[in-house]
Amino acid sequence: MRRRYTWHIFQSIEYSGEQAQIKLYNFLGYLMDNFTPASNERNLISHIFRENEVCRDAEWERHFCYRNIEVPEIYSGPHLTFPLTVEQAVGLVEAFRNKRQLHSRYVLQLLLETWKRMRMLPNINRISTCQSKEITICGDLHGQMEDLLLIFYKNGMPSLEKPYLFNGDFVDRGKDSIEILIILFAFLLVYPSDVYLNRGNHEDHIVNLRYGFTKEVLTKYKMHGKRILKLLQKIFSWLPLATVIDQRVLVLHGGISDVTDLGLLARLDRHNYVSALRPPKRRRIQASTGTSIDSDVDEEIWSQNKLFQRRTSLTFPKPIGTRDSFHNRSLQDFSNRIKLSVEDELDSQRRKQSIYNWSGTEKEVQARSPPQSSDSLNNDTLNDEWKQILDLLWSDPMTQDGCVPNEVRGGGCYWGPDVTEDFLNRHNLQLIIRSHECKQEGYEFCHNRKVLTLFSASNYYDVGSNRGAYVKLGPDLVPYVVQYQASSMTRELSVRQSVGRTERSALKVLREQLFAHKSDLIGAFKKLDRNSTGLVSVNEWASAVESVMHLGLPWRMLRSQLATVRTSDGMINYHDWFNEIAISGTNTDHIDQSLLETLYRHRSTLETIFRIVDTDNSGFISIEDFRQTWKLLSVYLKMEITDEAISDLAITIDSNQDGSIDIDEFMEAFRLTDKKSRLERGRSMFMGTANDLTKLDVDPNI
Repeated sequence: MRRRYTWHIFQSIEYSGEQAQIKLYNFLGYLMDNFTPASNERNLISHIFRENEVCRDAEWERHFCYRNIEVPEIYSGPHLTFPLTVEQAVGLVEAFRNKRQLHSRYVLQLLLETWKRMRMLPNINRISTCQSKEITICGDLHGQMEDLLLIFYKNGMPSLEKPYLFNGDFVDRGKDSIEILIILFAFLLVYPSDVYLNRGNHEDHIVNLRYGFTKEVLTKYKMHGKRILKLLQKIFSWLPLATVIDQRVLVLHGGISDVTDLGLLARLDRHNYVSALRPPKRRRIQASTGTSIDSDVDEEIWSQNKLFQRRTSLTFPKPIGTRDSFHNRSLQDFSNRIKLSVEDELDSQRRKQSIYNWSGTEKEVQARSPPQSSDSLNNDTLNDEWKQILDLLWSDPMTQDGCVPNEVRGGGCYWGPDVTEDFLNRHNLQLIIRSHECKQEGYEFCHNRKVLTLFSASNYYDVGSNRGAYVKLGPDLVPYVVQYQASSMTRELSVRQSVGRTERSALKVLREQLFAHKSDLIGAFKKLDRNSTGLVSVNEWASAVESVMHLGLPWRMLRSQLATVRTSDGMINYHDWFNEIAISGTNTDHIDQSLLETLYRHRSTLETIFRIVDTDNSGFISIEDFRQTWKLLSVYLKMEITDEAISDLAITIDSNQDGSIDIDEFMEAFRLTDKKSRLERGRSMFMGTANDLTKLDVDPNI
């Protein structure tokens, strides 16, 4: 039971973070579509929606250019020459094992070669086994180098005799994401027919803003980090979507839905979907000939002046309803922005099995626009494409039959055993291998053993929280699972010690969540405390907490560890209960308490907006941008935040009065507890410096 609720705490908080990121991105997209171009709010965020800006050969050459970057003589890291050799790829593994960093010149050169290779690959890789070969399949790694090194140690490095398939989510949350990418890309270049990569939902620059990869790259590569990120954006969009082994086993990152069609997935232009969270929006730019063309046109099409060979993109007409109605909506809810005729609306309601409904019509093309070519996709096809990719990257299996929206994550769907059975029969397959979900044993079969979830990042939530696993698949196509634990510490702990350690970490995170909802909880307690005594019974306490938190936890059982303040007759003083949580850092007594609670509750969202506003990636924003960020957050949360309250907050943080705010210092000043939990450290946007992380990792008390 303790293991189960500990797991539930971690997973609920992880998924709520993903949902919050999707809601925020859609809200920002709403602002982009509806605010006037000159508005301050629009100017602050417009740059993150320019994902297809860099599209011409000349531009790409400038971004990939590494020749003018000199490698100093004192550089002691690995040197690369191209084409890469096996020895160089192995050398990278050894260098990263010894904490050495690859020079930015070589990173850019490697990314250029990887981009060239990715463009040659199909949307769905098709590979085969033979009597002498087993394919090793790895799930999520999430920047955890120790897991990749352990897999290579136990199973051997990629080679002609040992092919590998890595199933997405290489980055975010862990501290070595860029190194893992470099290793995987290097082996892909050395063994192009024996190393395969699928895209995951974290191979997405919008997700990277929240979960640490963006900050990791900018910290490690201060001078050329922005260029590296831009190139990775493009490479991520070229990653294959799935792999089929021996025409019988499908490997993809998230899952399927009741409309998943491998035929359609094989045909679409995957590189148009730089972020799967928002359909690519057609923008019009002015060519030198005066002809208006789409800005997401391919590099070759532009350079060869094939102006009329275009790829139609899903457009976002103005939404129906007010801005307030969009605050709590998940990704799919925003699909209703498309204007429908009455007939279309009635028809869509009859056909609507779930929230996937994008039957809108495309805006009229201007009269001077060139005619669409014969291969232009119609609007329905575009809608289907986006749904297919979203489902592929974000979905999870469920035990019940059917297919329903994945409201927990905010994207994709939950699909049942009947959907699996129908899908396998339609495509003549026997097994689906997917990742995307952390499992305590590193793997889990479901749907009559026809779906296998594989997760390769051990100790994901905390040391001892879960094992990692990889699968070996031979010609008989029977999965052979290998489990492991990357930390030697966990191998020295008993089961009781391991559960206790993980439980303490989960409870710490839960206390932070409870404190962040202080106002709502006190309101719930007061409804039960009709005589205003400040006391509630254990039953009332548990009922009130669940009514606010909606986590489905055994609160009565957790009471002894969460609420130690009790009277002699067993009642709980709920005011004293909140005083148990100490807040470290800045003195916050003079700061508006509602503003303070908003900061605690929406810390990740606030920092994500800060990172977006910090367009030059300096780590600092001006006082005025600080104000605008809070204004943006107040619109998003539908709450009033006064200028005076924001000014007090700014003065508190700007201690040296230089007119700028250090984002890291600001977020650190408002930490609820003294030490970062493993879930927070590197599993969200608040990653420490390299030195901080090293100290934390070697300290057994943390």
